[in-house]
Amino acid sequence: MSDQHQLQFKSVNYSGLGAGPRLIVLGAVHGNETCGTRGIGRVMAELDAGALRLAAGSVTFVPVANPLAYAKGERSGERNLNRNLFPNAAPQDFEDRVANWLCPLLAGHDVLLDLHSFNAASEPFVMVGPRDNDGPLQPFGHAAQERALARRLGVRRFVDGWLATYGAGVQRRLRDDSQLDTVLRYGVGTTEYMRSTGGYALTLECGQHADPRAPEVAYRAIRNTLAFLGLVDEAAPAPVEPARMEALSMVVVHDKQHIDDQFSRVWSSFDRLRQGDEIGRRADGTAVLAEFDGLILFPDSGAKANSEWFYLARANPDF
Repeated sequence: MSDQHQLQFKSVNYSGLGAGPRLIVLGAVHGNETCGTRGIGRVMAELDAGALRLAAGSVTFVPVANPLAYAKGERSGERNLNRNLFPNAAPQDFEDRVANWLCPLLAGHDVLLDLHSFNAASEPFVMVGPRDNDGPLQPFGHAAQERALARRLGVRRFVDGWLATYGAGVQRRLRDDSQLDTVLRYGVGTTEYMRSTGGYALTLECGQHADPRAPEVAYRAIRNTLAFLGLVDEAAPAPVEPARMEALSMVVVHDKQHIDDQFSRVWSSFDRLRQGDEIGRRADGTAVLAEFDGLILFPDSGAKANSEWFYLARANPDF
């Protein structure tokens, strides 16, 4: 493991002469997800060479948000940076120290594009936030702008409902409701924190970790975002056509109740299910069946007992 004292945080800001929004772009929130780092590096090289010029607003690039995880080449340094992301006056681990630097940086911007990749082979997708609401879980007022940007990143698949579905799972899991607020905080990552400060945010999953196309997806998304927000003098990209879109809402999370709960086959995110399909078996042999026609998301065969095992999503015609 790298010596933490040799690590440092890095952000690079470019500002145009005209007024405009403040964009921040993150790479390597998870250290083994490097497509964003590479896409960011390519855009910065164009800005530095004068091949691309910022005309208005500003953009801040964070090529490596979690330098410890990046140095290890692993998802986490000491824990998942993209959970329980809040400033901490008494930091307990390296990710707390990242949060103490990163959270104020996020709060100083209007829009976040967070670039990730995933383990199993599948096509890129973007995670979007809730509809406008003033509820207690995730109040929000920029859904129209956020979804308009999502449709211009260059991908056709969109997923919403993360925090509400996660929160419902937490409520079901907890016996003591007094713990609810504490545990719900664990569901807050970069995009949720950004929305809590008054901005809007998207997580773009650019492809499989080792897919050579993933850095290109990241690069194109950054360029499209700069153009759409009017930060560069380029025509705004057209939105993905509705006929090509696949919009999904996360509906329910199933927990791994016992360490010996097992999937009935190897699942990948976005595998389709019919109501009644067998997904797995509990340790006592009870079948776990799909409640409705839909898709499986984020199946985790290595999940621990009493933690998230997989999510189910269904088509969202109202995206």
